[in-house]
Amino acid sequence: MLDWPNLVAQASACDPKTCAKIKSVREPLKAHPSNLDQIPDRPAVFLLRAAEGQPYLARTTLLRRRLKRILSDRERISRVLNLKGVVEEIEYWLTGSQIESTLLFVHLAQRHFPEDWQKIARLKPPTFLRLTLENQFPRTMISTRLTRGFFYGPFLTRAAAERFEQSMLDLFQLRRCEENLAPSPEHPGCMYGEMSKCLRPCQEIVSIGEYRGEASRVEQFLRTAGASLREPAESARDRASDAMQFEEAGQLHARVERIKEVEALAGDLARPVNELCGVAVLPSSDEGCIELWFLLGGAWTDPQRLHLADLQGAGGSLDRQLREVISQLKPASAPNAEHLAILARWYGSSWRDGEWIGFESLEKLPYRRLVNAVGRVLSKRTQPTA
Repeated sequence: MLDWPNLVAQASACDPKTCAKIKSVREPLKAHPSNLDQIPDRPAVFLLRAAEGQPYLARTTLLRRRLKRILSDRERISRVLNLKGVVEEIEYWLTGSQIESTLLFVHLAQRHFPEDWQKIARLKPPTFLRLTLENQFPRTMISTRLTRGFFYGPFLTRAAAERFEQSMLDLFQLRRCEENLAPSPEHPGCMYGEMSKCLRPCQEIVSIGEYRGEASRVEQFLRTAGASLREPAESARDRASDAMQFEEAGQLHARVERIKEVEALAGDLARPVNELCGVAVLPSSDEGCIELWFLLGGAWTDPQRLHLADLQGAGGSLDRQLREVISQLKPASAPNAEHLAILARWYGSSWRDGEWIGFESLEKLPYRRLVNAVGRVLSKRTQPTA
């Protein structure tokens, strides 16, 4: 059980005036190259400006040490970048988490290098499963671009997306061919049709409406995280068991287990991207604070910074403060591919520096889990170092 009074007391170092909602990009701190010793040795994104030419943008976990390496008096033959005598101004933004650092770095790269920002950011695009509902004969495909159609993801790797796609299609009779169909009774078909794993619209075995009905079942399976297929199978299994039709119940139980296996292959993040919601509980650049980064509708919102020391003196509760913060949140107008790439990279990394809580909507947010996650992240921030 979390010791909230103790945690709240330890959080008193943060200035209450700074612990409000902040914008994604704050005003930079500035310094001259001759004042390196006054720069904090903390995680940051920095920009080095010269009299001419483009600035140099980078991020680091130890700002002062990194700048001293770049601006030192060592020999020019070193392979390490040396900008001594060139840099006239240093701009930097202190960051508290990997997500904040990456989002800020990508934003600054887009601002200062609009033509080359993708090469500079080196942000690997996320992988999605796309259902081409705009096609007369919908099919699924793996994609790394958000365009038209229904998108489900993100997946941590392309291989994971492909495993999920093939296993999911085994539960339905959707086509797997990639051709633009021109249905005809003379069409040769394929092996999936012969194996009863496709409705064979290419051979006009079913009508367009019947085939699109199967595509709608696939969409519902994805939107409900498998519940649209699993729950009817569970109900039928229970009825067969109650009627002592044990052979049929055993077959239905095996189907339920297959559906659950497919659900598990989707991973923890994959959802319809325009409905993807969750919150990353992260450390803040200000001591004694934590930040909540909400991802709503497939895009990050501005971070919410919590100052927990205020709760003790005011007699308030963290649950109430969270509800007040969340009541003001609004989903993004459209999913953001870069934001989803940052989420997938952070979540699948070994250096994840916070906790992720996914949820269906703000109305269904698990407050108890969120309160406990806030306590765990804060307790790590306030643990004494050896």
